[in-house]
Amino acid sequence: MAKILIVDDEKHIRLLYREELEEEGYDVALASDGSGIRDRIDNEKPDVVILDIKMVNSNGLDVLQEIRNTYYNLPVILCSAYGNYKVDLKSIAADAYVVKSSDMKELKDKIAQVLEARVPVKE
Repeated sequence: MAKILIVDDEKHIRLLYREELEEEGYDVALASDGSGIRDRIDNEKPDVVILDIKMVNSNGLDVLQEIRNTYYNLPVILCSAYGNYKVDLKSIAADAYVVKSSDMKELKDKIAQVLEARVPVKE
């Protein structure tokens, strides 16, 4: 079972995503911002990170860069209410970009795609 770390400052979004993704069979961990993201990833060992861009206490694009500096193979899906970030050069480091919606189909499809494309890490 794949584990997904959701990083979003909106509690109702975190809870909605957790409920929907657990119904799909995923193990879900939640974080309200990007502070301490490396410790969080080391502890949770997610297979995918879903990352909000505009958060009160952290900038998702900076958090993405921090993730890429250490975990360059970890799939990250940027998820924002704003489609204009899609063209931001910093966002190209993400594996996918999804505009937030109450319809979770696009996000679920992107999760399946990045998990399918992921190269297993040999331990």
